[in-house]
Amino acid sequence: MPTLEIIDRNGEHHSLSARAGDTVMEVLRDAGLPIEAVCGGCCVCATCHVYIDPDWVARLEPAKRGELALLEGCRYVDPALSRLGCQISLRPEDEGLALRLAPEE
Repeated sequence: MPTLEIIDRNGEHHSLSARAGDTVMEVLRDAGLPIEAVCGGCCVCATCHVYIDPDWVARLEPAKRGELALLEGCRYVDPALSRLGCQISLRPEDEGLALRLAPEE
C-alpha cells in the first residue's frame, strides 16, 4: 500500500495511505482534503489539479493528451509539475509519492 506525502493549500503536511489502483484524486477526496473532483475522475474538469514533487515527475506515467489539454486551461499550471490527480493511478512503487495541492481555480 503506497503512502502519499501531501502538502495542502495551507502548507500543512498529510501522510495518506492508499491502495494500489486508487487514483490520487480518490485518496485526496476520501481524506477530506479540499479538492472539488467535480467530474468524479472522468478527466473533464481539472478540479483535482496537483503539483508533483520534482523528484517524482519522471517516475510517474506521463500525462496523456486529454489531461494536458485540460491543464492548458488552468490558471496556475506549472508545465513541469502540474498533473490531474484523477489521471494518476497508484502502483506499489509509488510509495512516498510527494505532491501539493494546486491553488483553487
